[in-house]
Amino acid sequence: MAEEMKSELTEVATFQVGDVVKGKVVSVEQNQALVDIGYKSEAILPISELSSLHVDKVADVLNVDDELDVKVIRIKEDEDKLIVSKKAVDAEKSWEELQRKFESGEVITATVADIVKGGLVVDVGVRGFIPASHVELHFVEDFSDYKGRELSLKVIELDAEKNKCILSHKAVLEEELNRKKEAVLASLEEGQVLEGTVQRLTDFGAFVDIGGVDGLVHVSELAWHRVEHPADMLKEGDKVKVKVLKVNREQERISLSIKETEEGPWEKVAKELSAGDVVKGTVKRLVSFGAFVEVFPGVEGLVHVSQISRRHVATPAEVLEEGQEVQVKVLEMAPEQKRISLSIKDVEVEEERKEVKEVMEQQQQEQPASGLNVTLGDMYPELRNLK
Repeated sequence: MAEEMKSELTEVATFQVGDVVKGKVVSVEQNQALVDIGYKSEAILPISELSSLHVDKVADVLNVDDELDVKVIRIKEDEDKLIVSKKAVDAEKSWEELQRKFESGEVITATVADIVKGGLVVDVGVRGFIPASHVELHFVEDFSDYKGRELSLKVIELDAEKNKCILSHKAVLEEELNRKKEAVLASLEEGQVLEGTVQRLTDFGAFVDIGGVDGLVHVSELAWHRVEHPADMLKEGDKVKVKVLKVNREQERISLSIKETEEGPWEKVAKELSAGDVVKGTVKRLVSFGAFVEVFPGVEGLVHVSQISRRHVATPAEVLEEGQEVQVKVLEMAPEQKRISLSIKDVEVEEERKEVKEVMEQQQQEQPASGLNVTLGDMYPELRNLK
C-alpha cells in the first residue's frame, strides 16, 4: 500500500505546466470549478479559463460530472494546487481546425454571442469577430436582433499568435449569390419572357432583377414611344415583364426589353389603318425625297415629294415644316416591313373634287329650267383637269 501511494505521489509530481489531461468536474462554484485530474487535490478551473468569450457564471458552461480536457497552466506546489484551463485546450484545437477551414474555404456555423462596437462576436473555439461590413450584403444599421442568431461564416483572416480570427457572413452570401447567378445565366435564352423587379434606375436605363442576376433595360427598350428618363415610367421595386434580348455569360451582361413584351405600334396600326383611309398626322422629319409623318404613336409613314402637292415641289421644306399637322391618305400599308406610303396631294384633290361637286349641285338647283345643257365644267374649264 505504501508503495502504491509513493507511486501515485511520484506520478502527481510529474505534472508540468503545459500538460493536457482529462478530468471530471466534481464541483461547480460561482467563479470556478473543481476538476479531478488524478492529482492529490482537485485542480482549479477559474471562470476566466472556461471560454474565450465572457461567462457570467460557471454553471452556464459546466455541470458536475462533465468530462473535459484541461491544460495545466500553473502549479502551486506549496499549496498542492494546480490551475487548469479549458479554453487553452479548446483554442489549440480550434486554431488548427480554423487554419484548415481558412485554407479550404469551408463554411462554418456559429451563434452570435455578443454585439460590440464595429461588429459581432462569435465562439468558434476562440473569439471570432465579424466586422459590421461583413455581416450582410447590404448595410445594417442596428444589430440588436442578431444576438443568439446562428450564422454561416467563412474565415477571411487568421493569426493565432495575435489571437485574431476574422469571419464573414457576407462572403458566404456572395458565394451563394454567385452560384445562383451562374444557374440563372446558364438557363437564360434569347427570346424568353420573364418576370423581374426593378432594382435601380440610371440615366441610360433600368436594372431589373430576374432571379438573382440583374439585366439592363436600355432607355430605348422601355416603351415604344420616346422616354426621356426611366424614372418617368418606372420606380424601384416595380414588378415588370421583360424579354431577353441578348446574354453575354462571360461578362455576365444581360440585355432586356420591356417594350418587346407589349404589342408594338406597327401591330396596332395594322388593326387601325387600311389603304384609302384619310387621317391626321404630324410632320416629324423633312428629307430631300419627302416628309415623314407620324400617323400613330410611334409609327411614321412617308409622303414622297411627288405626293406633297398637286403643284411641282422641289423640296418638301417649300410647303411643309416639322411639327405641322396635315391630313394624309394611306396609299399602301406594309406593317411587316414597317412601311406606310402616304399622300397629302390625294387629300387635296379629294377635297377639291368635293368642293366642285357641292358647287355643281348648288348651281343646278339655282339654274332655271331653260332646257340648256350647260355644265359647271363648261363654265369653269380649269376644273376639268382635277385628278
